[in-house]
Amino acid sequence: MSAPHTPAEVGRLWFDKIWNERDASMAHKLMAEDAIGYLEGGQQIVGPGPFLEFQRQFLTTIPDLQLEVLDSVSDENTVCVQWQAKGTHTGVGMGFVPSGRRVSFRGVTWFKVKDGRVAEGRDFWNLNGLIQTLSAPPPATI
Repeated sequence: MSAPHTPAEVGRLWFDKIWNERDASMAHKLMAEDAIGYLEGGQQIVGPGPFLEFQRQFLTTIPDLQLEVLDSVSDENTVCVQWQAKGTHTGVGMGFVPSGRRVSFRGVTWFKVKDGRVAEGRDFWNLNGLIQTLSAPPPATI
């Protein structure tokens, strides 16, 4: 049996495997069944299933979304990851018609890790800014 992932490893794998490679099996490996996620906008989820549904809806809206880890800091129980997301709004989702706009936003995710798995996670980023970008009328053509 291998040793549990360190918090730093959990943070890196979360973005590399789950978000960028779209590996849903890693969500089940890295997230406790009773893990609580506090998402931007006041949404709360419990466990990998609801997280994967949230991710599916997000990726339906921005199918080419990629997240780059800019920095992280960790100790024996936590990891805080600063990231930047970029993609193109080409999908129907989140209540918006595809605009074709490029989006870019930064955020921070803070994980509490127990036995090598996420026990709690909190996201901090500008959801309202993304919504304004997605809902803005298309630029006027001359």
